[in-house]
Amino acid sequence: MVRPRWQGLRPSSQRQFWRRWDQVVALIAATNLTWIIFDISYVPLRNFWLHRNLYPLPSMSVVVPLPWLPDVTRFYDGVKGIAPHRDTQIYIKHFEELDQAANRDGINSPKSQQLRLQQLVLTNQLIDDNPFVSSGNAGTLEKLKNRLRARAGIDASKEAAKHLLSNEYLNELDWQQERLFWQEKILPLVATNYWRAINENGQPVDHAWRLDIPFQLLFLFDILLRAVRLKRRFPGISWRDALLRRWTDLPLLLPFWRLLRVVPVTERLCTAGFIQPEPLRAVISRGVVALLAIELFEVLTLRIVDALQGMIRSPLLPQRIRSLRSHQSVGQNDQNELAELLRLWLPLLLTQVGPGMRPQLLALFSHALQRSMDGVMVPAPLKGLDVIEKAESELSRQLAAGMIDAILDLSRNAGDSLGRKDLVLDQLGIDTLDRFWEELARTLEQGPVLERSQVLIVAFLEEIKRSSFRQLRDQGGVDELISELDGLNFSSAKTQSKPQA
Repeated sequence: MVRPRWQGLRPSSQRQFWRRWDQVVALIAATNLTWIIFDISYVPLRNFWLHRNLYPLPSMSVVVPLPWLPDVTRFYDGVKGIAPHRDTQIYIKHFEELDQAANRDGINSPKSQQLRLQQLVLTNQLIDDNPFVSSGNAGTLEKLKNRLRARAGIDASKEAAKHLLSNEYLNELDWQQERLFWQEKILPLVATNYWRAINENGQPVDHAWRLDIPFQLLFLFDILLRAVRLKRRFPGISWRDALLRRWTDLPLLLPFWRLLRVVPVTERLCTAGFIQPEPLRAVISRGVVALLAIELFEVLTLRIVDALQGMIRSPLLPQRIRSLRSHQSVGQNDQNELAELLRLWLPLLLTQVGPGMRPQLLALFSHALQRSMDGVMVPAPLKGLDVIEKAESELSRQLAAGMIDAILDLSRNAGDSLGRKDLVLDQLGIDTLDRFWEELARTLEQGPVLERSQVLIVAFLEEIKRSSFRQLRDQGGVDELISELDGLNFSSAKTQSKPQA
């Protein structure tokens, strides 16, 4: 039984399985690409992941907290070989001891005063040693010193720290308020510092390849599986060609240049039907093609006109004209194309095109004859009579009909004779054409016409070249061309959508 056209073809279970498999692998590949982007950007963005604060305007102290983001630094620091820096950790722990002693015994207790003095020493040591350089955060120390200066109102950072931890300053303020400055402004900057291990090759330790191996094994299995599927579908293809068909999947297996995986991942997502890149591809290709079309037209026009100018300027122009003779212009098939073309077209024009234009030619010649007879054959006093005007019209029509019929009969007979194979006529026509080229070349060589003609033709071509480029500039750029293409596409779509009458 024949399947109706409106009934879709139900895919087989095997086809559905492979489609689901391709979709799952595409999603895994997209997940792997997302993780790779996170892994590459983790170290430069570690401060963001540590505090989960967004600074939309770096020049201003505007902070957008993102507490809903997980603290990934707890487990991902180990993947990148990152460990807390010893000096900064000592600084943070010592401040916690100072805070506990101040809350328990008071900020002016002997224990708290001793801890404050040690905290000042650690702060001065932090400013002198700048341990942030090892983690690539040298600018963090400048932020820390600027905040100390702004808080104390003193230009020197060490003097500012001494003032903020002094008895005079803390006696005037509540420690519960002052501790917030240290916990929210100073300690988060200190906590961004870290130490990263170095392997035997002198490179920072990075264990991300261990997480990437399962993905690479899956991708390798899928590539081999696709090659097997292609081999089963086209048995004539070799295994090498079947594997080379998947050359775009090579970045999925490389441990370096991992961002290149965006190419195979995009291809897999398109094949699986998750994304449709056609609109974006059409926009990009249209802009590129429009730009290349304008550039290509300009280059071709310039090259063609320059070639014509060079040919016209050449003193060998008469020899080029002589080369048009039949014995020098015979093609590869030993046939004179120009003579053969004239033998085909002249009978066509004389026997078919000319007789088909008889009504138009008759009206044209009749009107021309009637205009030429005005005031010649009939005196002026008799021109107003209807009988005379009808007689003139009839006479001119008959004369024109006779002339046209005679000319058309002559052309028809000439066309019939030219259409028949006549070796003598062909030879006479070729000799006449050869003599024409020979006489034209000889005349140009003898007189001053050649140089003057060359100057005039070259100037004419130069004007064509300049006017064509000027016209291209006046027509607008790529944006105007794309807008015009869009308008033509929309107009054609509206025209096709109209119902047929």
